[in-house]
Amino acid sequence: MTDEIKSLDDLKEAVAESAVELAAETAPAREPVRDELGRSYATGKRKDAVARVWIKPGSGKVTVNGKPMNDYFARPVLQMLINQAFSVAGVEGEFDVMATVKGGGLSGQAGAVKHGIAKALQLYEPSLRGPLKAAGFLTRDARVVERKKYGKRKARRSFQFSKR
Repeated sequence: MTDEIKSLDDLKEAVAESAVELAAETAPAREPVRDELGRSYATGKRKDAVARVWIKPGSGKVTVNGKPMNDYFARPVLQMLINQAFSVAGVEGEFDVMATVKGGGLSGQAGAVKHGIAKALQLYEPSLRGPLKAAGFLTRDARVVERKKYGKRKARRSFQFSKR
């Protein structure tokens, strides 16, 4: 950077070079987070549901609250939702999942398990963070049910109006 900057193109090149150098210096390399049994743990949340998820290398068996995933989440849509994190990361059938879920309904619980699996995968293998983050699986979906207001029948629905 000893040459003088005489044009906008020179300025762009100089800024790009310094940004690359700065990123290389400041970005710490992420290390895998695993317990003594070789598992990674994460908590996933969706609506009112909270899922505690442990993953470890295995044959792809998913257990939710002590039951196989196919029994707990009978609807194929919910099973597909849970397996999305594995397909995006490209590790289908490589990890066993043990999850406990509380609160909410089945749809919220499936979303919570998916969120937990995605977070645990990126902790187990930090290189998977990019595709999972790009797909939006590491972000907690903050949408929850709106509270009921007084003077209303529901959150926004009014009582039926009678003119006479």
